[in-house]
Amino acid sequence: MSFSGAIVDLDGTVYHGGSVFDGVPETIDTLRENGVELFFFSNNPIRDGDDYVSYLTEQGVDVNPGEAGSAGDVTVEYLTENHSNDTLFFIGSDGLRAQLEMAGLTLTDTPEESDVLLVSWTPEFNYDDMNDALAAIDDETIFLGTDPDRTFPDENGDVMPGSGAIIDSIAVTVDREPDAVLGKPSRWAQKYAVDRLGVPPEECLIVGDRLDTDLLLGDQVGMTTVLVLTGVTDRDDIEYGPVTPDYILKDLTEIEQVLTDH
Repeated sequence: MSFSGAIVDLDGTVYHGGSVFDGVPETIDTLRENGVELFFFSNNPIRDGDDYVSYLTEQGVDVNPGEAGSAGDVTVEYLTENHSNDTLFFIGSDGLRAQLEMAGLTLTDTPEESDVLLVSWTPEFNYDDMNDALAAIDDETIFLGTDPDRTFPDENGDVMPGSGAIIDSIAVTVDREPDAVLGKPSRWAQKYAVDRLGVPPEECLIVGDRLDTDLLLGDQVGMTTVLVLTGVTDRDDIEYGPVTPDYILKDLTEIEQVLTDH
């Protein structure tokens, strides 16, 4: 069997700390030469797919319009389809707020007015945000999170709290689990990525550095899973992870091994 598509994670897989890993642009060219359709998919919600296309292009990676997406895109799509007439109270970054406003969604700065509480990553998360969440939540309020990543590596490789840590803090504060967390590996993220790629999952690779988001998404829909060891996961994590990868690579440049194995 040959592969006709690949969903490729970004941070920890294609780049780290803003720098594309050595050999990755050439590897992307190799995938294209082998007839593999590509979709780059990040759980970072502060940028949308268009931003990632521009960024990757600036870094010398061959990427076309529409070939990238993020948890921010999944969140905006979900809200547009399910809560377009609702009022949102948002705890998160300015980057995602701009995406929500661009989509024409209604945001409020008064938590008591909200129909939906949306929580995401922001470096300014504080005690006031927890108070606002308490004010926003009642029995009828929908509670959503953008992505479950508890941590992410900064540009120096140090571990920083991610959206998942903030979402969990709010969940404990309001004594209620989110109604949905929308980024990888959720069913909404699965549908979003598969629809954008346009390739049957069984003909597709999922490539990433996280077992519980990247690879779990692919495993749940029947993709071939490929773990790269350039991000947050090392070999010792695999035994206790939710997915046993089909392939384990030192970095993305070894992907040709997977192609030639089929």
